[in-house]
Amino acid sequence: MLPHKGYKILAGKHLSKGSYSIESIRLEDALPVMKWRNAQLHALRQKEPLTETSQRIYFETVVSPQLSLARPEQILVRFAYEKKLIGYGGLVHIDWNHRRAEVSFLLETERADNSDQYETDFTNFLALLKELSFTHLNFHKITTESFSHRKKHVEIIENCGFKRDGVLRDQVKVEGCWVDAVICSCLKSECNKEDMA
Repeated sequence: MLPHKGYKILAGKHLSKGSYSIESIRLEDALPVMKWRNAQLHALRQKEPLTETSQRIYFETVVSPQLSLARPEQILVRFAYEKKLIGYGGLVHIDWNHRRAEVSFLLETERADNSDQYETDFTNFLALLKELSFTHLNFHKITTESFSHRKKHVEIIENCGFKRDGVLRDQVKVEGCWVDAVICSCLKSECNKEDMA
């Protein structure tokens, strides 16, 4: 079970920007997240659809044990608009020694299918995640890996101050076609307060 207090390292932190907010993931978020992941396999590294059982086991055996750690391997956050869950994401593959992590993000499917809505939501999520990463966790760097067929997604990342580090050619097969992975990063030193929430 996921205690409502969430990650110890976040100490109940709730960050907001206008009507948008992020805070620790909750157990009740597991099923909506599963539905969104299954509907958007083309955007994820996930190969097979999740089941309610596999999702429950993941939250109980992977997410929950991380909550009490001083240095968790990942920090998952719920993304809300006017207090309603609309997505989730966070920081994964955290390297505490080098103060870096990879950004994770997934939006509710209907909102994700609307290009303008996706841009607004994702831009606000990245601003909140930068604040969490650089102001509260004192990370040095956050990175993204995006599939090249998601051109709008990559464009938003770069418009939000991430610099393109390179391209991994033919990195994954999506719906039978090889696609590149675009690697971007943002350094704490490159962020000013206007970039964050």
